[in-house]
Amino acid sequence: MSKVLITGGTGLIGSRLSSLLKAKGYEVIILTRNYNSKSSQDSFHWNIEEYSIDDSAFKNIDHILHLAGAGVADKRWSKKRKKEILTSRVASTNLLYDTIKILKTPLKSFIAASAIGYYGSTTTDKIFIETDQPSNDFLGNVCKLWERAIRQFENLKIRTVVLRTGIVLSKDGGALEKMKTPIITPIGNGKQHMPWIHIDDLCNLYINALEDNQYKGVYNAISPEHITNYSFSKILSEIYNKPFLTITTPKFIFKLIFGEMSTIMLNGSRISSHKLLQTGFKFKYEKLNNALKNLR
Repeated sequence: MSKVLITGGTGLIGSRLSSLLKAKGYEVIILTRNYNSKSSQDSFHWNIEEYSIDDSAFKNIDHILHLAGAGVADKRWSKKRKKEILTSRVASTNLLYDTIKILKTPLKSFIAASAIGYYGSTTTDKIFIETDQPSNDFLGNVCKLWERAIRQFENLKIRTVVLRTGIVLSKDGGALEKMKTPIITPIGNGKQHMPWIHIDDLCNLYINALEDNQYKGVYNAISPEHITNYSFSKILSEIYNKPFLTITTPKFIFKLIFGEMSTIMLNGSRISSHKLLQTGFKFKYEKLNNALKNLR
């Protein structure tokens, strides 16, 4: 069976993906910034700030799944934090590319995360598709530079896949845990859309992209269901038996608490998953109601 290297392998998505790959018989190793990683997988160290990496991690690997990146919604967007968000994505990708190029590692595929932030923090009637241009806002620029770094692998004749991911729903943490407040209310006017995906669907998508050579280029990794923040909040309250207040939370409160980062909470447009569905990929959780019931 193939050998897979995962960056971000100890994170929410990487941990689940590692388990699923091992269950299928893959040999999985991870790159970590923490020497004391408690991961059960074989771990190798890298330091993005120092642009250093353990070359032995690349011995006999067949695929790289690149998930590493500082959490966009973990902290307020100070000047320093913005730099961390960008560097953790672009510099890490460049480091992987330079290493693969120097070592002449014959990769079968390089599959990397990106984000629907590519299309910008905006609420419009438009349904965005993969060929649309990136936004000029902060996240749009981050994703543009991120994906430019990813596409370098095409120069090495390596099959390259980019998965623009929305809100990942998991019972082990992440966005869903933050949403399950004692009283659930819509954010802002509640009309912004919330493109989402169940963590198991996302992990299965990574595995499909690894195993199926038809996957090339960019795909929107989100559920086919278009749902507004208001509807999302209402379904969430019903599934978790929490009070739901129809009175929306004023935008200024989020702007006061989260600063510029509030734009990703207050805005959101519909994103198309048509291209992904054309590959034959089958979502296990197409509807939010079923996804949340599974994650209770």
